[in-house]
Amino acid sequence: MESKETLFIDGKEYPFQAGETVLNVAQRNGIDIPTLCFMKNASPTGACRMCVVEVRGARTLLAACVTPAAPKMVVKTNTPDVMKSRRLNLELLLSSGHHNCLVQDLDMDSWTDFQLRSLKADGHKDICPVYGDCRLQELAIKYQVRGVRFEPTEPRHKIEDVNPFIVRDLTRCILCGRCVQACNEVQVNNAISYGYRGTRSKIVASGDRALKDSDCVFCGECVQACPVGALVPVQDILENDPSKGETRLVKTTCSYCGVGCQMYLHVRKEKIVKVTGVEGIGPNYGSLCVKGRFGYSFINSPERLTKPLIKENGAFREASWDEALNLIQTRLGKIKKDTGPDSIAFLVSARITNEENYVAQKFARAVIGTNNVDHCARL
Repeated sequence: MESKETLFIDGKEYPFQAGETVLNVAQRNGIDIPTLCFMKNASPTGACRMCVVEVRGARTLLAACVTPAAPKMVVKTNTPDVMKSRRLNLELLLSSGHHNCLVQDLDMDSWTDFQLRSLKADGHKDICPVYGDCRLQELAIKYQVRGVRFEPTEPRHKIEDVNPFIVRDLTRCILCGRCVQACNEVQVNNAISYGYRGTRSKIVASGDRALKDSDCVFCGECVQACPVGALVPVQDILENDPSKGETRLVKTTCSYCGVGCQMYLHVRKEKIVKVTGVEGIGPNYGSLCVKGRFGYSFINSPERLTKPLIKENGAFREASWDEALNLIQTRLGKIKKDTGPDSIAFLVSARITNEENYVAQKFARAVIGTNNVDHCARL
């Protein structure tokens, strides 16, 4: 049943359903309200305060992500007070860590000194690996926040790069909580949470241990959720060279199992340099397992076979696809004729899609005439 309740956003009337927030209504109707901490399929927290709006009758600005829509509510998303608040929040966030992506408005000498001191910290000699792909940077540019009015916080944490998949740089963390929600509410791994209090607050694994010593399964959901450069795939660090050119996205289906997860291959010069999940599309809605997200280095391995091999006199030789397929056809036909179709068996794989497995068993039963079909997943 269609809702008859409405509210007003920037002078226009919009319907809403019970339980929706102001942000839900705005996003559904194409109204831009910036967010840093909000995450679909997770509980809204209002932690970053970037989505503040002005609501008639309210004493203060309200976070749109946690403010329930109400009948006849009047909301304004871009008043001078709203813009001022968002800029202040951005300045506070930029001062909260080592964000070396923008020219700052500090006195030139003091900023230079800060940068030089920061570069002495382990692992901070290079520019942020997500430069140009950072939500904080994007909003700072949009709201013309070129720097900070506050003294930047000195790096307090060393970079954690002791696991093979994810680099954790907590000096760039803005404590938005998206990684915690991704881990606990989306993937339900419960490997990380908030730790300590006040200025010592940070995201920690159990016992404040390194990820490799925790309950983390390295699905990388936290990496995809992070809006800044606090969580970055190791491969991104290795490939972080703008001179190598831009990457292009190739949408494909993960072949590690039969679920059919949708993923983007980030390709540069015909080489895969990164994998991300396709958000908003099933069956995975952006989520991937450790194999799907990080297990792609074999694709570029020089040891991979690129041509069919035929064994003759105890040794393999390269052959064309036509020659190899003709040989298979001839041999299978002869075996079927001489000893019957049940002398042939097929072993299919969980490493191919459900559709390919279906075709394989159909070929076995309809063409060869045998039910001898097995699957490695049973093992």
